[in-house]
Amino acid sequence: MSTEQAYRDYVAGNLDRLRRTAYLLCGDWHLADDLTSTVLVKLLRHWKRAAAMEHRDAYVRRMLMSAWLDERRRPWRRESSTDRLPDRTAAAADADRRLDVLSLLAGLPPRRRAVLVLRYFCDLSVEETAQALGCSEGTVKSQAARALESLRAGLEEGDPLWI
Repeated sequence: MSTEQAYRDYVAGNLDRLRRTAYLLCGDWHLADDLTSTVLVKLLRHWKRAAAMEHRDAYVRRMLMSAWLDERRRPWRRESSTDRLPDRTAAAADADRRLDVLSLLAGLPPRRRAVLVLRYFCDLSVEETAQALGCSEGTVKSQAARALESLRAGLEEGDPLWI
């Protein structure tokens, strides 16, 4: 018997069992069909090795399990469906929020803006910010507090302050 015919015989005798096993893994018949097809293509590529195995069914089940786990890791599998569409995408809302914060930041007096940028963007300590600006630590603290208060006042109520 040729290797191709041996492969065909194996698939014909085990296809339903493979599909059922795939369904039990994933709970979706369409995905089960996809997984079974993927495994059978891989099995065909490695048929010479698989044909010589004593526990061929265990090898194919392991291939099926690996294919299912690989499929679950795919990014589009982490998406979830909802009943209604969002008004705007999250990325658009984030971009709008950043533009709002940047415009409010640009409207601050230069010293307050410098304090916020050095403290929260450059992640400097109060001491390092004071040294960079040539002022006292108390000035840095008060300027930061006033600047944050101005930004909060400019944002809509209830919105978190972040860039």
